[in-house]
Amino acid sequence: MSIEVKEVSKYYGEQAALDSVSFEVKKGEIVGFLGPNGAGKSTLMKIITTYLNADKGQVNVCSEDVEEDTISIREKVGYLAEHNPLYFEMYIKEYLSFIADIYGCSKERINEMIDSTGLTPEKHKKIGELSKGYRQRVGLAAALIHNPEVLILDEPTTGLDPNQLVEIRNLIKESGKDKTVMLSTHIMQEVEKMCNRVIIINKGKIVADEMLSSLKEKKVDLESYFQKLTA
Repeated sequence: MSIEVKEVSKYYGEQAALDSVSFEVKKGEIVGFLGPNGAGKSTLMKIITTYLNADKGQVNVCSEDVEEDTISIREKVGYLAEHNPLYFEMYIKEYLSFIADIYGCSKERINEMIDSTGLTPEKHKKIGELSKGYRQRVGLAAALIHNPEVLILDEPTTGLDPNQLVEIRNLIKESGKDKTVMLSTHIMQEVEKMCNRVIIINKGKIVADEMLSSLKEKKVDLESYFQKLTA
């Protein structure tokens, strides 16, 4: 398994952000992780990517415990956070070179990511001069630059226009051919177009884990299904 989450709980004071959450994700799956605001999505993604520790339970990524060797896990995981952390005073290529140096990537890989994420027309600009959509592309390029085995994307399509949505959607689907992808979004149509499985969390608990093909066979509307489980 690429991701194994076993009885994970996380508390903020007496509030349970996650309450005994368990699931597994296989290599090659693109999983949509859905839930209302405050349901625990970002908290779990931060635990998987080693930015937070669970209070209870265990998370394995590529068969390694995320709390045993955080450096090894971060080499295997690409992460685009909900609030995309970027250095606005750096130029696009300068920033990606900085990230590439951390991972020991080649200059060719930098140019490849600029091209594949559609940054070429803007590559001469500072990040602070970019639109929100292009900043998302920079964040996605940084998450992919070291060719990780697992890709964790928290609201990856935020701020993208319809044309950008199609391009980034295709890039994520292409990445999912040889990686494990887990993404959160509030846009149901994006889940239906990109993902093959959906996990829904509400108030820190998993309330659904379904293959999208199964929901389609049963003629279940994903948006209505989500509302019914999280209302």
